[in-house]
This record gives sequence, C-alpha cells and structure tokens, in this order.
Amino acid sequence: PPLESLATVEETVVRDKAVESLRAVSHEHSPPDLEGHFVPLVKRLAGGDWFTSRTSACGLFSVCYPRVSSPVKAELRQYFRNLCSDDTPMVRRAAASKLGEFAKVLELEHVKSEIIPMFSSLAADEQVGGARTPGFVLPPDAWLEPLVMPTLRQAAEDKSWRVRYMVADKFTELQRAVGPEITKSDLVGAFQSLMKDCEAEVRAAASHKVKEFCENLSPDCREAVIMGQILPCIKELVSDANQHVKSALASVIMGLSPILGKDNTVEHLLPLFLAQLKDECPEVRLNIISNLDCVNEVIGIRQLSQSLLPAIVELAEDAKWRVRLAIIEYMPLLAGQLGVEFFDEKLNSLCMAWLVDHVYAIREAATSNLRKLVERFGQDWAQGTIVPKVLAMAGDPNYLHRMTTLFCINVLSEVVGQEVTRQQLLPTALRMAGDAVANVRFNVAKSLQRIGPVLDQGTLQTEVKPVLEKLTQDQDVDVKYFAQEALS
Repeated sequence: PPLESLATVEETVVRDKAVESLRAVSHEHSPPDLEGHFVPLVKRLAGGDWFTSRTSACGLFSVCYPRVSSPVKAELRQYFRNLCSDDTPMVRRAAASKLGEFAKVLELEHVKSEIIPMFSSLAADEQVGGARTPGFVLPPDAWLEPLVMPTLRQAAEDKSWRVRYMVADKFTELQRAVGPEITKSDLVGAFQSLMKDCEAEVRAAASHKVKEFCENLSPDCREAVIMGQILPCIKELVSDANQHVKSALASVIMGLSPILGKDNTVEHLLPLFLAQLKDECPEVRLNIISNLDCVNEVIGIRQLSQSLLPAIVELAEDAKWRVRLAIIEYMPLLAGQLGVEFFDEKLNSLCMAWLVDHVYAIREAATSNLRKLVERFGQDWAQGTIVPKVLAMAGDPNYLHRMTTLFCINVLSEVVGQEVTRQQLLPTALRMAGDAVANVRFNVAKSLQRIGPVLDQGTLQTEVKPVLEKLTQDQDVDVKYFAQEALS
C-alpha cells in the first residue's frame, strides 16, 4: 500500500505524515479488518530491515491495540517490547516517545508487568536521552512507590547530565502525573537537587519550571514549601555564575508574586527582582522588565515604583540599547498606572531624552511611545507638555534630531487633532522645508503627505501645496521625488 511505502522512506517529515495518515485510516477499520489488514502492516513495519520502518511502526500500536482480540494484543505487546530493546538508538527513542501513549490503552496488569520494566530500561538508556516518558498515565498510587519512583529518583540523580536535564525539562509533567502527595514527599527534594545541580544546563531547565512547579503544589502546603524549600534555592540561582540560568529564572520568577501574595512579595521577592534588575547580563534585566505587570497586580504601582523605579530609571540610560528599548516599550503601561503627575515628575524627562538617543531604533520607539502617552493622557497634556519640547528640537544643530521632530509630528498629528496640528505642528514642518540638509527636506515632504489627511482643504491648498511645489524644484533628486509623491 502507498502509505506503508511512504512510512519507510528516509525523509522524516514524509514518514511522520504517512504515520499520521495511517492512524487516521485505522479508525475507519472494523475490528476484523484491523486484524486482517492493519495489524499485519504494523508487524511488517515493526519487523522491517530498515530502522525507518521500525521507527514509524512505534506510532501505530496505540490506535489498533484496543479493538483487537486478546491473542493479537499479546503479539502487539511483544512487537513493542522488541522495539523498546531494538539495536538502533533511533528506534528505541521512537518507542520511548510512544510508550506513554501505548500505556494508556493497555490493561493495568500489562502496564505493571510489561510497561514499567520497559520504562525502567529506557529511563536508564543514555542513548535514548534519559527519562523521556515520565508523563504517561501512571498506574494506581499503590504501584507508584514500589515500581516507578525508584526509577525516577535514580534518573534525577543519574551520572549523565543529559538524563538529569531531561528529568528537569519534564519535571512538571511528572509532578502532575504522580499527584500532590508524592510531589510533597519525593519531588520537592528532587527539584531542589536539580536547582542545585553542578551542570548549568540542568539548573537552567529547572529554573524554567520554578513558577509552574510552585503553581502545581497542593494549596494546603504551597506557601510553606515555597518559603521553606524552594525560595532558598531561588536566592542562590539569582546570583548564579551562569547567565543562562539567571535569564531562565528571570523569565518566570515574577510569576511567583500572585502565588505568594503581597506581604511575601514585598519582603522576600522584591529584593530578588531588584538584584536581577541590576544584573550585568542584559537578558536577565530584560526578562524582569518584561514581566513587571505580574508584580504590579499584587503589590500595586506605588510600592512597585518606590522599590524598582530607581533601577528602572538607571536601565533607561543603560549602555545596551536593547535594554533601553525594553524600558521604552513598557513605559506607556507604567505611565498609565502611575498617573500623569507622577509621570511628569519622574519619567517625562527620560521620554524626551530617548528622542535624541544615538541609536535609531531607540529614537523610533520613543516617537511611537509619545503617541501612546498622548492617547493615555489626552490632547491638553500633549499640547502643554510634549508638543513644545518636540517643536524646540526643530532648531537642534544635529540633523538627526531635527528629523526626529518630523517623525514626532507625523505620529502626534494622528492623536492631537486638526486644530493643534494646523496651529502648532504644521508651521514647524513648513519652516523645516528650507533646512540645509537634503535628508531633512525630503522628510518634510513625507511628513506633509502624512499629516495631509488631518488638515482641511483650505490649509492644504494655501499653505502645504506651495511648499511642496517649491520642493519639486529642489536640486536634490530625493527631495524632488518625495515632493512629487506628496503632491500626487
């Protein structure tokens, strides 16, 4: 059959699609047809000479097993056992990835007698990648402790860091599978060990899971476990020597605030956030800034600003432009929560300083930031606070800053309304048409085209059109081009 042939090819994408199609086709078979046509296909693939066919076979057992007779079920289990102990690591990896899926459709006695030994064997197989299958539907709790937990404990302390890494990476799946009691008695200690692991990759993987692990803890013991056992490890990770570990932690640590509440956040977490905001690694600082809203919801903007605002202001002037950019992108939210008076007092000067930053991406983001601030604080605020400062830049000796004035005029015209645009923004743009720098002049033409829709026809005809017609006679070819574009 064509799908069987495609399931044996070398190209992985083709094989995966063929298996997907075969799985879909299996549902259309009656039990007799499954035994007469589909199961023989699975056996041919599982016994094939090429590892590609045996790999594909691993994904087909679970779809046919539930609807065949007991003797055929026994054969299928034997074939799957063979795949789990195949000579080729790729086949064993494929079998390991489907072990949980297959376990879900097996009878409980066969899970105990056959799946658990396979799981133990694969979990100890370094070529398979360690405990790849802890998240499958586990047997009853009575079996967990004697049958599964020894293997999981061993995997969490395995001599191969890749095995420990896989345990850390799948830890919350394992936590959900074993339930709250075993999590409390066994997994908390194992998680502590992974957070203190000697390999940075393992610590980073565990750090990524901190928030989710804490969320999944039983409510009756959650706070006590976090404060007594998890938080001390987190404090060590905040000052970890490896930047990837610190960055992984910074991406999730803010999510602990809603779990621990206001008092614990202020007393225990804010000092850690502050330490990470001052970390030498830009990625760490960036991850903290990007998740400030989690903390704000818990402790309120006033407390947040008193604790973290000095560090945020420091970051706004950071040497790394990406850090400055992250602060700019967060500013409208921060401004809206702080209120206009607090913003004008503490942050307004920062926003204006970004407009003359030496990095274009910062100036561009700062321009967009102005628009968002005006949308929050209104036209009157813009007219009294922002517009005068922006227009003053039109006389700046640096032509890049004069161009920024034009970019600001472009975005402000869309939010301040026709009257402010005509009376304040337009005259400045028209004056700049005589600038000595051609880049400024052609940006004047582009700006006049941009703000044109805001203006009335009378203003366009009497004030804008004559200036554009003059620019079409400019000596610079780019100025001419953009002026003609604006007129057309």
